[in-house]
Amino acid sequence: MIAQRLWPDGQGKGHAKRVVKILPQSQGPKESAEAMTYSLTTPLYYVNAKPHLGSTYTTIACDALARFQRLEGQQVLFVTGVDEHGQKIQRTAEARKISPQEHCDLISREYLDLWSRWEISNDRFVRTTSERHLPLVQEFFHRCEAAGHIRTGHQEGWYCVDCEEFKDEPADSKSPCCPTHLKPLEWRDEENLFFCLSKFQHQIESLISAPGFIAPANRRKEVENFVAGGLRDFSISRVNVSHGLPVPGHPGHTFYVWFDALLGYLTALLDDGGPVDLDRLSSAGWPVSVHVIGKDILRFHAVYWPAMLMSAGLPLPKSVFGHGFLTREGQKMGKSLGNVLDPELLLERCGTDAVRWYLLRDIQFGDDGDFQQQRFVDLVNNDLANTIGNLLNRTSSMSRKWFDNGLPPVNDSVRREHVLRSRAEQTIQQVREFMPHLNFQKAAEAVLQLAIDTNGFLNDKAPWSQMKQPGQEVQVGEDLYAVLECSRIVGILLQPLVPDLSERILRQLGLSAVSTSWNNHLTWGRLDPGSALPKPEPVMQRLELDAPL
Repeated sequence: MIAQRLWPDGQGKGHAKRVVKILPQSQGPKESAEAMTYSLTTPLYYVNAKPHLGSTYTTIACDALARFQRLEGQQVLFVTGVDEHGQKIQRTAEARKISPQEHCDLISREYLDLWSRWEISNDRFVRTTSERHLPLVQEFFHRCEAAGHIRTGHQEGWYCVDCEEFKDEPADSKSPCCPTHLKPLEWRDEENLFFCLSKFQHQIESLISAPGFIAPANRRKEVENFVAGGLRDFSISRVNVSHGLPVPGHPGHTFYVWFDALLGYLTALLDDGGPVDLDRLSSAGWPVSVHVIGKDILRFHAVYWPAMLMSAGLPLPKSVFGHGFLTREGQKMGKSLGNVLDPELLLERCGTDAVRWYLLRDIQFGDDGDFQQQRFVDLVNNDLANTIGNLLNRTSSMSRKWFDNGLPPVNDSVRREHVLRSRAEQTIQQVREFMPHLNFQKAAEAVLQLAIDTNGFLNDKAPWSQMKQPGQEVQVGEDLYAVLECSRIVGILLQPLVPDLSERILRQLGLSAVSTSWNNHLTWGRLDPGSALPKPEPVMQRLELDAPL
């Protein structure tokens, strides 16, 4: 069956709809030169400080999704980058006695370096201080201004520099404090330019009610409650903030960081060597398939951003996914508590496979999650080293021992049919169902369960005993071939989640990682009977941590 999803047309006029057809994910896409671009983004991370575990978590999740979509045959455009303007950065640079640009350059390099070492497969990395960004922001602003959605107004109230937003504290508050950053608020009284968000009340109500636009579903209610309170115009400029992009035609004003930063997604898509022209977006990967963000910035992406796009006459993103926060051992992470998990340290002491597996397998993406060190160690060792790794290691060892250092020489009928085949194909279908919806946990559990069931099959058959009985060699060979075939499929299905481990599994079977569409590779019986098997080596070392991370 083909489902239909209705979206507002993005023009900011009336309630016209366009229809997007969604094919069943379990079928897998057809390999075609006509495949549409699947574009996805992380947030543009604010460079006030170096990367943290939260930004790493989001980026790893997007990387898993991007890898999956490439394997499904999609033309993927994976965007990440950094947001480099605003008063917070200006003040941080002043405190370090360097220029804001120097500060941005230093932190941006840290992001680039860290994503490289985490083997993030992004296609674009955008910086909002790039030369290409300013003309795009100005063109976008002119469109909104020409549409009558920009006005001048006065704004006063309590302001959080770290949040870069006004708070709803009463004017007579004696010592107002930001509940997020636990820092005193500052009183602001200034003239700003405003975007007329209030004019988009009905369009935004229609948009957020559309099934699938806001995911997971439990996030939609939060946005609906905010919108139901009535949309208010929001300021898009600041005065006396030098580290920002100038607003054309309005001397002394620089763009509010959120107006500027959201447009970075468009700049990234147009960073292809062509002209910075908003009319080119439709051929450059816009609208994006999904914005993946933390739940704390959902309102900006699900309300403000669509309204801005409507004003500029541009299509809307297809979906916005707001994931939860990470805690540590039941406590919020913070410098004052001394319990911040450093992604650099995690990478150095644990490696990419262990961390990716734990974050994607143990935490339901979209919900809040708790990092527990002992559970982390236990899951990595039990799932990857013991269950998946040991299955491959002992089976390949037996096959080499009994079948001339290679795979059993089974006939074509065994390659086509075996009791394990249906179990493997069920897992393939499950992974293809779960991954497009960012349900990494269910996908990981499905692959793990295939390995568990295959281990159970091997234990029940007990080939080490069968081989002692006359005339059982053929049956043992058939079963070992099927178990190794399941290990191959496990290895391929793990590629989006833990790519390095996947590569080691396939290498242990004498194969290479899948570099294009995996459709043919997921067909049962692809192992070549009788071919040589490399000498077994552990594909996943047990994780041993002698001290807290």
